[in-house]
Amino acid sequence: MTENDRIDAIQAQWATERPDLDTGGFGVVGRLLLLGKLLERRVGQALEPHELALSSFDVLATLRRQGAPYRLTPTELSRTILLTPGAMTNRIDRLEAAGLVRREAQPGDRRGVRVSLTEQGLATVDSALEARFDEATSAVANLPERDRTSLERILRRLLAELEGELPPTS
Repeated sequence: MTENDRIDAIQAQWATERPDLDTGGFGVVGRLLLLGKLLERRVGQALEPHELALSSFDVLATLRRQGAPYRLTPTELSRTILLTPGAMTNRIDRLEAAGLVRREAQPGDRRGVRVSLTEQGLATVDSALEARFDEATSAVANLPERDRTSLERILRRLLAELEGELPPTS
C-alpha cells in the first residue's frame, strides 16, 4: 500500500500546470528537503532540555569527537560543518560567551587560534549526545532494518557524489 504525501500533491499540480516538466528529481530532492526540515525540528526539540540549538550542538559535537584535548582551528571547524568562516566566528563567539568553548593561541603562530571545549562545554555536549542519538534512532524506528540499511547506502552514494561537486570552503 502506497501512501501519498505532500510531494505527490505538488508533482500532480505541476503535471497539470506544466506537463512538460520532469518532476522525478524533485520527487527525491523535495522529500529530502522536507525531511531535513522535519528532522531539524525534531533534533531541536530533543536538544532543548540541554539548552542547545542544533547549530551550537554541531560545533560542540565536532570538537568532542576529536578526542582529548577536543580542539580544532576555526578553519577546520568551518570545513567540517560546511559553514563560512564568518558564520563560524559568530557561533564560536556565542559558545565562548556561554562558557562552552575557549579560544587559545596556536603555538608558534601569533595569529593562529584554536578552539577547544571547556569543562562545561564537555559536560554539556556529553549530556546532549544521548538525546541526539536517541532522537535519530526514534526517527527511523518504523523502517525495517533492511530498509534503513538500503536507505543509508543510497544516501551515502548521493551525498558522496554531490559533495564532490561543491567547491571547497575557504
